[in-house]
Amino acid sequence: MPRGPRRPLWLLPLLLLPLAGALGRRGPAGPREAAEEAGSRRAWPAFQGLQERLRAAGALPRRYWTLFSCRVWPETCDQDEEASPRPLGWSLPLLGQQYLDILTTWYCSYRDCCDSGDCRISNDFKGLESDLSVRLHGQHLAQELVLTIVRGYLELPQPDKALALSFHGWSGTGKNFVARMLAENLYRDGLRSACVQVFITMLHFPHPQSVHLYKDWLTDQVRKTQARCHQTLFIFDEAEKLHPELLEALGPHLERQAPDPRRAESRRTIFLFLSNLGGNVINEVVLNLLKAGRAREEILMEHVAPRLQAEIVASTDSGFGHSRLVQENLIDFFVPFLPLEKQHVRLCARDAFQSQELLYTEEALDEVARMMVYVPKEEQIFSSQGCKSIAQRINYFLP
Repeated sequence: MPRGPRRPLWLLPLLLLPLAGALGRRGPAGPREAAEEAGSRRAWPAFQGLQERLRAAGALPRRYWTLFSCRVWPETCDQDEEASPRPLGWSLPLLGQQYLDILTTWYCSYRDCCDSGDCRISNDFKGLESDLSVRLHGQHLAQELVLTIVRGYLELPQPDKALALSFHGWSGTGKNFVARMLAENLYRDGLRSACVQVFITMLHFPHPQSVHLYKDWLTDQVRKTQARCHQTLFIFDEAEKLHPELLEALGPHLERQAPDPRRAESRRTIFLFLSNLGGNVINEVVLNLLKAGRAREEILMEHVAPRLQAEIVASTDSGFGHSRLVQENLIDFFVPFLPLEKQHVRLCARDAFQSQELLYTEEALDEVARMMVYVPKEEQIFSSQGCKSIAQRINYFLP
């Protein structure tokens, strides 16, 4: 993200010019040579004073700009000779310092600005916790796991490997939703951040015959992003469709790395793999537990994780389970997303109405929920599409 004088702060010199007069007022200059005419002798001190004021007026905005830019973009001070403070024959007055503080606060109130570190990174864990608890429905396992694991990893003083999470479950259960929440709460610009890269398998890597080109491009993207940011997030949607050679190319980036003493701060990288793989097994486990009388919120990771991992490894429809990422335990956690029930679909419908600032009734929420298809055929418990297409459903209620 470019920083420096190209920012649209043309207003700054105009705001600072009124102070120039105070700093530019100096004592009247000495008389000119005795040979000058009397009129010239009387005119010269005023002219010289005006010159001094103009010179100070020109220097003051530059000086303020230097100090201001060094506050907002400290990295530019070391690299830009123009920005390095130089003695200009005056010191910053108290009023000018207060002016500078006000302008800095004003600027930082709406632009990314920080005292140190990477200004693109926010790591708002309270915001992430709130989003997961309020906006994500029916996923108590993912809610607890994602928050605990991500916060624990990013707070490590010296992580020795990238964090790799693999999200599994049916379509519409919230995998992409949680990935977006992570981007929004860890980075100021969310998914638009230069530190976040999203890869959709069938969009970015559609042709198997071009896998050798994809490998070079993918590796280059990962390295460039890591060089640009000390904390990066890579999201792979439809991960079960990734070519085995692309999975192999990602292996070195997920391995343990020896700490680099040349780096002042350890690099932190998160890989998210989003997949429908294992969704049927997750649903089967949940259905059996519900039939056995167990409440949904009582379902634990130990109920789901063994069956899920076994299904991933045994799958013949995808090379994901046979890749070194899984075989060599480079994936740190497999996060199950449970199938959604009618009560969760109603909550998704409520959120969709509210996001469009539309009025709704309980009857409307029930009607949207009834529009969805539920499985298994006999029990009619789980929404076959999760919360997908809810936004389209509420169009029926628009005036």
